[in-house]
Amino acid sequence: MKKEKAPRNRTLTVSPGERAELKKRIFYPGKDGFSLARIINKTICGDVFAIMDLLPSQFADLLIIDPPYNLDKNFHGFKFSKSSDSIYSAYLAGWFPKILHVLKPDGSVYMCGDWKSTFCLYQIMRDFTVIRNRIIWQREKGRGARANWKNTTEDIWFGTKSANYYFNAGAVKQKRRVLAPYRENGKPKDWVETAEGRFRLTCAGNFWDDISVPYWSMPENTDHPAQKPEKLIAKLILASCPENGIVLDPFLGSGTTSVVAKKLGRKYIGIEINEDYCCWAEKRLALSDTDRSIQGYSNGVFWERNTSNLQIKEKK
Repeated sequence: MKKEKAPRNRTLTVSPGERAELKKRIFYPGKDGFSLARIINKTICGDVFAIMDLLPSQFADLLIIDPPYNLDKNFHGFKFSKSSDSIYSAYLAGWFPKILHVLKPDGSVYMCGDWKSTFCLYQIMRDFTVIRNRIIWQREKGRGARANWKNTTEDIWFGTKSANYYFNAGAVKQKRRVLAPYRENGKPKDWVETAEGRFRLTCAGNFWDDISVPYWSMPENTDHPAQKPEKLIAKLILASCPENGIVLDPFLGSGTTSVVAKKLGRKYIGIEINEDYCCWAEKRLALSDTDRSIQGYSNGVFWERNTSNLQIKEKK
């Protein structure tokens, strides 16, 4: 018996008819090559390990890499098995240095992982990039544990190809509620009064506690088992990719990086081996033509969690 979705469940689905149409938008590797003109703003359905050497060199401003973590995971039939640190490090070393050829000399790269794999990520980033920072973001959710601390954070390592790189701190400021409204000469000090309350804009640090993992009532949600939130990726893109710049995600999954890049006025290329995920990505990209909103981001600033339900649909 087919399970019916609850009325408020907004998890993305793709019908057989939609799938046939969405497949027409996907780029399938063939004999015609990988010229930038052919793959820009495309979802490439293929094995990144087989095609990374064929990609153009030095075209990307930003690489966002979210590889399989060192865990047993089933990505709808594409299985990844947990291994030792040495084997996982060898796995990273087999492709990470090669994919860097797509980056411009002043390009940046972000690599995602969890606490178990972060040591391996640090080593590979240290060996082939200039490490700039380690971001820790709070997942908000976490599976309970009786004999250990509940795991509720993940890591993102930030590196650059050289000492010269793009970073826009002003584009990723956060709007925080003021709990202690100090005044100077009777006037607000570093905060403003708004219709929603008292807030101040603060520079973003490397611990992010304002991220909500996609769930069933959010329109960005899919059935991908490890989907990254649009708000999370938006921070990386706004900080490290200029307007009209190019973002490449070689492990695209359900399409979050490409969708956010499009919403924020950047160009994108995503590579994903799972054709179902490619279709999900293409449907999300099509939906972004009429809805450019990003949960938790409006009017050029990021709202801290649970301070505003206001969602502004940005104009195309």
